[in-house]
Amino acid sequence: MINIRNTKGCVKMGKLKNESDKVVGKTKEGLGEASGDDKMKLKGKLQNASGKAKEKLEDAKDKVAEKANEFLDKHEKKNKEDN
Repeated sequence: MINIRNTKGCVKMGKLKNESDKVVGKTKEGLGEASGDDKMKLKGKLQNASGKAKEKLEDAKDKVAEKANEFLDKHEKKNKEDN
């Protein structure tokens, strides 16, 4: 069983990596543009897009975890009241 409540540390590291991908991607894109290196420019665009996509996925995971925690809290509280 996955412990949903203890995922915040992993999420922060994921967000840091995603932000890094976006920054490095933008840098590669700019260097490719400045030097006329289309391959580097494309790699930069892809890395930036990858970072953005991963960021969206992390946001969705956060929302799901938040809703799951709310559900669990609600049912734990109800179970305590019933006992």
